Amino acid sequence: MTILVLSVMPLVLATDVGTGVGVTINTEKFAPRIWMCDNRAVADDNTQNGLNVLSLLERKHNYAFEGEQIHWQVLVMDKNKIEEINEVVGTVGESQGTGNPIEVECKRVSGPTQLPDSCNARIEEEKLTTFNPDTMAYYDCTLTVETPASMHGQYFITVEAKDTTGLSAIMAENEFWFLNPTIALSVDGDISFDNVRPGTDSYSQTLLVGNDAEAGSGVILDMFVSGTDFYDPSSSGARCPTTNQLALTNFKYYVTNGAFSSQTSAGSDPEGYLAIPYSTDISGAMRIMRTNSNPICAAVANLKRGASPSSTVVETDWNCGNALSPGSEMALTFKLSMPEPCVGDFSEGQLYFWGEAI
Repeated sequence: MTILVLSVMPLVLATDVGTGVGVTINTEKFAPRIWMCDNRAVADDNTQNGLNVLSLLERKHNYAFEGEQIHWQVLVMDKNKIEEINEVVGTVGESQGTGNPIEVECKRVSGPTQLPDSCNARIEEEKLTTFNPDTMAYYDCTLTVETPASMHGQYFITVEAKDTTGLSAIMAENEFWFLNPTIALSVDGDISFDNVRPGTDSYSQTLLVGNDAEAGSGVILDMFVSGTDFYDPSSSGARCPTTNQLALTNFKYYVTNGAFSSQTSAGSDPEGYLAIPYSTDISGAMRIMRTNSNPICAAVANLKRGASPSSTVVETDWNCGNALSPGSEMALTFKLSMPEPCVGDFSEGQLYFWGEAI
């Protein structure tokens, strides 16, 4: 009987019971964020610098030439971890957005631990204020404009951050540039002095010098003038007044451009005519409009092109009558003060006009 009773009693080993439930956790694949901070600059090509030396503070229009540079500092964020970012690059393309051709790799740099307001780092309504080195990094990006063979025309330029999963983002501030536009001068008219009597002044017909830059480029040209002495190409026994040379110092010019004229320019004679400097290249040429009607214009009025790198001028108004927009023209009239005595036909020499994009 004892054995039978034991065989029907329930077997109890514990006071509770349970079972497992599967748990699935998926971490968001966080798309990178990128913000431009307050370190944007445009630099000259270190070949022919303006009055601001390497800084292109005078560039007020959206064109750039070979060798010139655009620099940004950006803040990049990836909440998965900053190591997920595998590329921060400058891109150049014909449309806005990600995936444009990559032109330059950006360099990771150190930065402030308190995020600058200029970065405007936000995720939706949340404004970020503190730098987190586990999820954030600063990068410097410098894009140098290449030759016209690879960069010519109008492009959107920006900085793009890409992660290892293929997600990417660009900074909100896309830029639009005309790269390597063709620049040219137009010269309408001839300079001719016929049958000039020694000891008198003679005047040429008015010559038009214009900005013939590529259509749509908006290139503003700063205008310069220079010249050489003149000689008689034939063996005629020329003399003017002491040797077979007609010096450039005997030539002067009068110029008008809109409301500006050389009538009140620094260094002009009583008739408003200005001397022409000696030079066969732009480095020694003089600005055509040497106006002194206001202090800023006067500060740069008599500067030669080659003198500019040593200038101490901090701020310059490049619209003091000397700048030409595409399609616009200056009117120049030349005066020859023929020495006495003088004999010969002096046709071997040059007057040069130069235009530099500003």
